[in-house]
Amino acid sequence: MALLELTHVHKRFGGLHAVNDVSFAVQPGQIKAVIGPNGAGKTTLFNCIAGTFPPSEGSVHFNGQPIEGLEPHRIASRGLSRTFQNIKLYPGLTALENVMIGRHCRSRAGFWAGMLRLPSTFREEREIRERSLEYLELLGIADLADSEATSLAFGQQRAVEFARALAAEPTLLLLDEPAAGLNIYETAEVARLITTIRDRGITVLLVEHDMSLVMDISDEIVVLSFGQKIAEDTPHNIQQNTEVIRIYLGEDDAAD
Repeated sequence: MALLELTHVHKRFGGLHAVNDVSFAVQPGQIKAVIGPNGAGKTTLFNCIAGTFPPSEGSVHFNGQPIEGLEPHRIASRGLSRTFQNIKLYPGLTALENVMIGRHCRSRAGFWAGMLRLPSTFREEREIRERSLEYLELLGIADLADSEATSLAFGQQRAVEFARALAAEPTLLLLDEPAAGLNIYETAEVARLITTIRDRGITVLLVEHDMSLVMDISDEIVVLSFGQKIAEDTPHNIQQNTEVIRIYLGEDDAAD
């Protein structure tokens, strides 16, 4: 059974048809990429999956259950986490504290337990801290745990964001342009992090413009253009697809 399945998903904003009848599935253990030119509807599609807004039509199933229309925190509690194209870390908090925030959907202590300072609250806080440190160690940035997160180098901030997403213990991780703004060395490190995450048993769906990264790590690729799916195949076959070449290079260049 597919871990994630989109069936005839549409998203309209007034007269703009941003996502137009998109269907595809993500199998457990895959790294699957969604690519396309600017304005192709990639981030809008991610937002429909993660609950930022519901699809106008169609269905989104995660682990066999419909999730379209659910609020983002409810989707996250089911095991789907995401990162954002623009890094969203909390200023004034350390890298570790930012990661700990990512575990809120796995915490059990409520308002009254915290107010009464029950022993269970302290045990849970300790467990959250320990698990968050484990994710920083997994991504090779444990030595930055006490550093103010937004003061770190851009690539390090991206790793903190990855760790925060992992802290929610997802089975599926959505990565929205993880290499955006990174240099060639930082991009290579992001590729290593993504494969490390997959090797931990977490399925990955990513939107990305860096084609070398996409071709190196993806098992399958979906190509969007003007909100529509025009291709879905392995990286090798996508590279040979004349329609994909036409969209990326233009009619004249593709004919040369």
